[in-house]
Amino acid sequence: MPKRVRTSCPAHNCGGRCLLVAEVEDGRIVRLDADDRVEDDPARPRLVPCVRGRAYLKRQYHPDRLTHPLKRVGKRGEGRFERISWDEALEIASAEIKRVRDTYGHGALFVPYGTGAYSNTNGSHLARRLLYAYGGCLDIDNSYSWACTNVATPTVYGTCITGNQRQDWVNSKLILMWGWNPAEMIDGTNSAWFVSRARAAGARVVCIDPRKTLSAVGLADEWVPIRPGTDVALMTAMAHVMIAEDLVDRAFLTSHCLGFDAATMPPDLADEESYEDYVMGRRDGVPKTPAWAEPITGVPRKTTVRLAREYATAGPALLYQGYGMQRRAYGEQVVRAGCVLAAITGNVGIAGGGASGLGLPAPDGGTRWLGFPLGENPHPAKIPVAAWTEAVLRGRELTRDDGVRGVERLASDVKLIYAVASNCLVNQHMHVNRSARILEDESLVECLIVQDQFLTPTARFADLVLPACTAFETWGLQDGWKFSDELLLMPQLVEPLGESRSDYRICADLAERLGVGEAFTEGRDERQWVDHILTLYRDRFPDVPDVDTFAESNAGVHGLTVEEPAIALADFRRDPAAHPLTTPSGKVEIFSPALHALGRPDEIPAVPKYVEEWESPFGKEADRFPLQLLGSHTLARVHSSHANNPCLQEAFPHRAHLNPGDAEARGIRDGDAVRVFNERGALVIPCRVTNRVMPGVVDVPQGAWWMPDEQGVDRGGAVNVLTSERLSPLAHGCAAHTAMVEVRKETAS
Repeated sequence: MPKRVRTSCPAHNCGGRCLLVAEVEDGRIVRLDADDRVEDDPARPRLVPCVRGRAYLKRQYHPDRLTHPLKRVGKRGEGRFERISWDEALEIASAEIKRVRDTYGHGALFVPYGTGAYSNTNGSHLARRLLYAYGGCLDIDNSYSWACTNVATPTVYGTCITGNQRQDWVNSKLILMWGWNPAEMIDGTNSAWFVSRARAAGARVVCIDPRKTLSAVGLADEWVPIRPGTDVALMTAMAHVMIAEDLVDRAFLTSHCLGFDAATMPPDLADEESYEDYVMGRRDGVPKTPAWAEPITGVPRKTTVRLAREYATAGPALLYQGYGMQRRAYGEQVVRAGCVLAAITGNVGIAGGGASGLGLPAPDGGTRWLGFPLGENPHPAKIPVAAWTEAVLRGRELTRDDGVRGVERLASDVKLIYAVASNCLVNQHMHVNRSARILEDESLVECLIVQDQFLTPTARFADLVLPACTAFETWGLQDGWKFSDELLLMPQLVEPLGESRSDYRICADLAERLGVGEAFTEGRDERQWVDHILTLYRDRFPDVPDVDTFAESNAGVHGLTVEEPAIALADFRRDPAAHPLTTPSGKVEIFSPALHALGRPDEIPAVPKYVEEWESPFGKEADRFPLQLLGSHTLARVHSSHANNPCLQEAFPHRAHLNPGDAEARGIRDGDAVRVFNERGALVIPCRVTNRVMPGVVDVPQGAWWMPDEQGVDRGGAVNVLTSERLSPLAHGCAAHTAMVEVRKETAS
């Protein structure tokens, strides 16, 4: 009889924290079920997994799982390896770490961003703890996902905690899902369910997106297609309608905001352009009307007028921004523009509203969660997470102007990369062919260690491959992801497959060889660390159980009850003098003096503006590459995890999605193999002709594994073959969604 054990989906940074029920028999997981609790209580909702969690057994027992250490025997990138023992692997890894540190310094050691394993005792954070204990390493700043919104939201509000708890969404009269797709990219377990609750209570839901996503189909009353990269133009035109028709909240703007109009400008910058000046075209002679925005956005002017009036007058309204539209050339602007729309309509700090921006939930934005203690990094330098290629090529040239933090200039190029649970060096980084060329050059990265569960496109470039077990094969704990109000216990269900070891144990073994074993482990194994972290939580939540009680109860989850949802910035709204924001002025900074002081108005204006992207339908590059590229999230994968899962591949086959008009103009029919290409590379995959993508756009869902043929054409469909490594100007964030391509029907050679 199988034993049923509650656990957590390993997640891989999908944005959810979901409960699974595993059936274990004879040392093997034989079935995975969803959260089996009966009631859906908004105060403590069920944690129902998506298809990726339910399909996890196909990944758990995939025949390509890595089961023993490997050493490269061919050229970098050829994927030729020989099996070696753990003793030899650990000796090579520790010797290389020591050699590079002694030769170049701690700044030459680097652990890239990686979320291919994601629990407190699994993942890339453990490699950072190891290198911190060893004296430090070059660190990462920000993330691929949220780079622009992490930086831009505080320029308006002084914080990223700008969202009401989801239980409050039921009080909204209108929800603008702007580039937001919780049905597929999740963004908090049950976010889609909370939207559906709001809609059932009478909220009108509008999805603004270039794609008719599953969220648009299943959650929205209306889909408004918009040309990618032009969201700021639509937001600005909506603001024009509100100002022209006096639909703005003048009282809130006067008492709580800086820089909306001449009367609210900073006294020492009174002659500079206010937001109202920009919108009404008083300085540049171009009023940002719906008619101005229509040829830019593709949104009919009548729709823009209607949206503006609805958002300004519906009552409490929520503008929730997705993250794809800030992974663009000037991604900071769309974040700030959305925040400003929330402010000028008075939706900040009220029930049913929301301040937009990143939207970490009140009261604490998730800081209640501790994660695995990393310790302090003795090496002070950080680089933007998406700038690792620059740190390899010209690290010693990088300064604060390039996004370096902690020091004025890097002391070394990156010479050793320890990639744990990360496919971000090749597949998930921009401009794959460029990344591959960099890694092929052994004079640049002298040693590449990859620790993973599969031989991913990144692992194929490794000098040493260390096989990691899955989260089901060790003890772990899941806590928090933006909206999560739960702790989920992950008891060890089965033994590690083959010779694979947990990320924690591998790092502990390396720490021992590097002479910092005790500093790394503090005498604990994975289970003892879980118990220790639970002990730390009891300082905040006395009813958190210890690991024995938690495991014996088989509850799987310890949740916090939300009876009265917290409202972000409510105290500031009620009394801005007594509860000022942490912006320099203490107010909502529609005009940012700090951004003005940078002196880069064309790229980083003091008020949010529409800036034409460096690759767009309006540039000369469109003559050769007329289609805008999207790399959407899909239920087939979590980033690149599950890309080899046969169950998900069958359910969601990988396709380039093209509008019927664009397909007809190119002689392409549904199911045809097509070549999607630009000057950076080319991929060939089947095409799906669908009206769920607006004209002028091709969508190649991100995360498929790169599989180049002998001519270098990718046959796996990795969208990053086509994306640019160029970063956004303020956050130095990933701008991969800004790319122009062409599509042609592939003919047999």
